[in-house]
Amino acid sequence: MRVVVQRCKQARVTVDGDTIGSIGAGLVLLVGITHEDTEDNAAYLADKIAGLRIFEDPEGKMNLSLTDIGGSVLSVSQFTLYGDCRKGKRPSFIEAARPEKALPLYEKFNQMLEEKGISVETGRFGADMDVELVNWGPVTIMLEHPYA
Repeated sequence: MRVVVQRCKQARVTVDGDTIGSIGAGLVLLVGITHEDTEDNAAYLADKIAGLRIFEDPEGKMNLSLTDIGGSVLSVSQFTLYGDCRKGKRPSFIEAARPEKALPLYEKFNQMLEEKGISVETGRFGADMDVELVNWGPVTIMLEHPYA
């Protein structure tokens, strides 16, 4: 399971011009799921993200977590995180989980974040989405479990 974490001041996701999810300060999560991923992978990453200290304290040091600042999450499924471009110029997505596997695990991952007291907004699984954000810093972190 791979998650690109982007610290943001605000973000929103639209489908066909309609806003379906928006947040203020917090994290935009681009979530990719592969065939071998399990709820244990999702739980590990949800815990890591909830406690990830990438927000600045009063001294300007990255010491505060999402839960410390009361921030929200905008979670967007993104199978293209498993795009393999090693051969040729057209990505292969064979490592991305099929929707029947990915959707339930993606929903469980978001539920795990909510169970930690985090407000979670989402995109629409499988839809063509426009994601807008003001990347704060910018700060972008790549998380993966199990580690590659």
